[in-house]
Amino acid sequence: MNDQRKFRVFVFSKTAGYRHDSIPAGIEGLKKLGISSNSFTVEASEDASLINATFLSQFKTIVFLSTSGEFLSKEQLQGLKTYINNGGGFVGIHCAACGMYSESWYGELVGAYFTNHPEPQHSIVKVESEEHIIASGLPEKLRWFDEWYNFTSNPRDKVTVLLSTDESLYSGGTMGSDHPLAWCREFDGGRSFYTALGHFDDAYQDEAFMTHVLNGILWTAQAS
Repeated sequence: MNDQRKFRVFVFSKTAGYRHDSIPAGIEGLKKLGISSNSFTVEASEDASLINATFLSQFKTIVFLSTSGEFLSKEQLQGLKTYINNGGGFVGIHCAACGMYSESWYGELVGAYFTNHPEPQHSIVKVESEEHIIASGLPEKLRWFDEWYNFTSNPRDKVTVLLSTDESLYSGGTMGSDHPLAWCREFDGGRSFYTALGHFDDAYQDEAFMTHVLNGILWTAQAS
């Protein structure tokens, strides 16, 4: 794919709450992913004034990389809504579920809100919906070290669950026998994909995780 055919991705990583040290590694990993996949170019910023319909219209999809807190004004949230309404794609990574609790639409865009997590530890990530493009190319089960996010509600009844874990394999889970970790959905005119993985720098150099993210970008951009 030549440069003229590549689509553009906007990576947004503003934090108004907890800030993940892995954000720079995530931005670098996403830029490298665009180059290695020969699919897209990345523009990254933490300037929330750019979250408006005019600016975002340049991009096939946007990635909220561990955003946190009340990081958008009402006007900026409306710009995001308009972008999604016009068919834009949304990718939320890790702490993207940890913000804008005051705006239920944002919670629906992500799919669920974060509540808490136990200390980082190992568990097994299980692939669900193996036929979905976002889950393709991933091992059926993956041993992984991360923060295992608990959520305010289980989104399974409104999304396609792509990855899940078994709470009996680690301590601190609060969602019971069904614990989704990543999912996608058609939403409000656009497409949304969220993954709870990605706390540590190492994730953004991991082939399986970055394949997962790449597939999510391609799907939300309607380029797969």
